[in-house]
Amino acid sequence: MNHCRLLRHLPLLLIALFALSACKSGEETTVLPNTAGPGANSNYSGPPPATDDVQNFKRAVWDNLVSNDRCGGCHSTGGQSPMFVHDGDINVAYAAANTVVNLTDPGQSRMVAKVAGGHNCWLSSDQACADTLTRYIAEWSGNSAGAAKKIDLTAPAIKEPGQTKSFPVDPTRFGDTVYLVLRNHCADCHVEGIQTPYFASADLDTAYSAAQSRINLETPGDSRLVQRLGNDFHNCWSDDCAADAQFMADVIAEFAGDLSPTEVNPDFVTSKALSLLQDGLAANAGGRFEDNIIALYEFKSGSGYTAFDTSGVEPALQLNLTGNVEWVQGWGITIGAGYDDDSGARVANGKAQGSTAVSRKLYDSLTGSGEFSIETWIVPANTTQEDARIVTYSGSSTARNVTLSQTQQNYQVLQRSSTTDQNTPFSTADGDQVLQASLQHVVVNFTPGRGREIFVNGESTGDVDPDNAGLLNEWDDSFALVLGNETDSNSLWQGTLRMVAIHNRALTPAQIKTNFEVGVGQKYYLLFNVAELSKIPESYVAFEVSQFDSYSYLFSEPFFISLDDSQTPGSIPVKGMRLGINGKEATVGQSFANLDIVLSDSDYQPGVGQSMSPLGTVIGAENGPEVDEFFLTFDVFGDQSHARTEPAVPTPSTPDPAVPESDLGLKTFDEINASMSVMTGIPKTASGVQQTFNTVRQQLPSVETIKGFLSSQQMAITQMAIQYCNVLVNDTDKRDALFPDVNFTADPTTAFGDASGRNHVIDPLLTQFVGTGLTSQPDEADMRTELDSLMQSLSSCSGTCDAERTATVVKATCAAVLGSAVTLVQ
Repeated sequence: MNHCRLLRHLPLLLIALFALSACKSGEETTVLPNTAGPGANSNYSGPPPATDDVQNFKRAVWDNLVSNDRCGGCHSTGGQSPMFVHDGDINVAYAAANTVVNLTDPGQSRMVAKVAGGHNCWLSSDQACADTLTRYIAEWSGNSAGAAKKIDLTAPAIKEPGQTKSFPVDPTRFGDTVYLVLRNHCADCHVEGIQTPYFASADLDTAYSAAQSRINLETPGDSRLVQRLGNDFHNCWSDDCAADAQFMADVIAEFAGDLSPTEVNPDFVTSKALSLLQDGLAANAGGRFEDNIIALYEFKSGSGYTAFDTSGVEPALQLNLTGNVEWVQGWGITIGAGYDDDSGARVANGKAQGSTAVSRKLYDSLTGSGEFSIETWIVPANTTQEDARIVTYSGSSTARNVTLSQTQQNYQVLQRSSTTDQNTPFSTADGDQVLQASLQHVVVNFTPGRGREIFVNGESTGDVDPDNAGLLNEWDDSFALVLGNETDSNSLWQGTLRMVAIHNRALTPAQIKTNFEVGVGQKYYLLFNVAELSKIPESYVAFEVSQFDSYSYLFSEPFFISLDDSQTPGSIPVKGMRLGINGKEATVGQSFANLDIVLSDSDYQPGVGQSMSPLGTVIGAENGPEVDEFFLTFDVFGDQSHARTEPAVPTPSTPDPAVPESDLGLKTFDEINASMSVMTGIPKTASGVQQTFNTVRQQLPSVETIKGFLSSQQMAITQMAIQYCNVLVNDTDKRDALFPDVNFTADPTTAFGDASGRNHVIDPLLTQFVGTGLTSQPDEADMRTELDSLMQSLSSCSGTCDAERTATVVKATCAAVLGSAVTLVQ
């Protein structure tokens, strides 16, 4: 379409260019190098930039937008106004650009808003185009250095709470409508044991709970269940996906039908109501240090098969999403083993990978600077996965330039340099357990002076690179950038990525701390109007709110403010603040219920407000961020109050005398570890023992009640017992002291061929680990029978047994006793 427009206006363009050249025949022109983005059609040869700011505009904005496949097809010389990529005079382009940008807040530029709305985006995601354009403008304005910007709070529309429909508690209505369609067409995948969400489960309650976040009661056509059919062509049951989508929308509309909004309790003292996406003010206003970013992934698209590089540094290093990768609401992607949406086959190779050709920009930039930072916000799925690649610039599981990976509760950095082996990890200390299955800000730094450093949540881990800092001159330019796996898909990492940035300079500790404190994800300010309660014009209780994940919201750090700077609160008591959602108070997450403060002139700053609490809380999503309606309730606000009646404390049930409480209990994790250490004589800090305990500690019993015992706890105890017995038998002095009559140089057939030989192992174990003459203990004859049978089985070989198996048999028998109820029960 752009080319057609140019052809149509070609005669006028020629006349204009002729006139322009005639008018400027005596003016100096300068040929500047072509630094434009992909598809640029010419070098600039017009008048030189009049000022340094014009030159900055050319470098940051004009060069990236002048090509015909971006903005040059329309907004160039002789094209449509504004001509901000005028290719005949950079100063004319500069003047035009100033009418459509906001240099104070680049994200609010008119140019950005047009692209975000779908106007001539050069990528498959309008959001990615808008983010990239924002960075171009920020680079021009000088805001890329991360200077914190003030959020301009504006008054939202006034809405009374209780205007949003809610899902009924009883699932019957759902079961008679939407559920029938889901069971008929989705039960091959979306049921327990196959693929989440389980909205086609045979259990109606389970299906109802899973389906709610994918149904829009207010606008059925916007439901995720409908969009997956109509937009993604996912599992359509006929040849017409549009018709299937409309059928699903109609069924949801039937379900929503005459559902009425939940009425708010009239006795509540409430604020006005807000919804997140309609009324929230974007709070992602900068503050990060991003001067030297060359690749940036904020995962804002929310759909599709591409993670866009919005760094603004060309070429854009886009990542293809393959395997089991899901988008997370509020910006992010989750990678992990699961089931393919379409085939139902098991998938264990999820990843986001760039091409080797475009990944070369990392090689060019990082080898040029000789240093870098890899910055991430991540949520590991667990603390047990090993050799799991989080971010890697590599060619295979054994060939890399640099890799950030997880091994249990450690972060590891593998790097090729002139002084390091590419497959020998630099790791955080085992005992520190810095890696947790929670949201963490992780930064890997490398400089020729300090080598590798790891920072977690704004602080250095203190681990010192064992290798001398080297050079990056041995890097390979044919490798690819991959998130969540290796290029060969053999090193899957399971977890969520909320942001990944690669800097071609190492961040300083202060910059890292700043970026950590800014946080991550899509954030908003919600201003709840309380003017009727406070008697102060334009007064609000404001929260910073974000989507914590696809199923919940994070509300944090509330403050009171009036948008009329001439107003102050005087003295207003506020007690018992609670969050409401869709006409009712949230059932969990009421961290502000005990609030008891006074809004006062002494603590209030005009234009800033007064902090009400430093706390945050998470409440569950119901209808989704487009629809969920929030409000606040108060026990006391000024002269209004609600006499809240707390529910009566339930009367404790009378224990059934026929079912007495057990006299036996469980040892907890530290007690188990201490018991095994005393029994075997092996220190708790012994190599291998301490690592095993750190790994399984959270899996061991944490409470003493025997009713809480789980099979997973027995597995952890077994691992502990095996490790203690392994260290014991490998220590010749300790094993000879405990088993003086066992011939460890003989094969097991010889050593344990008769009952006498086996008793040389069984007797010391029962004496040392079990004891004798106790009031309550297992029957010794039964224990001997079981252990004797175990040793005979282990001593039997299909061929010839060697002497090493003798030690193995002793270790196994030792672990059988040490890992039994003897150690666990007290």
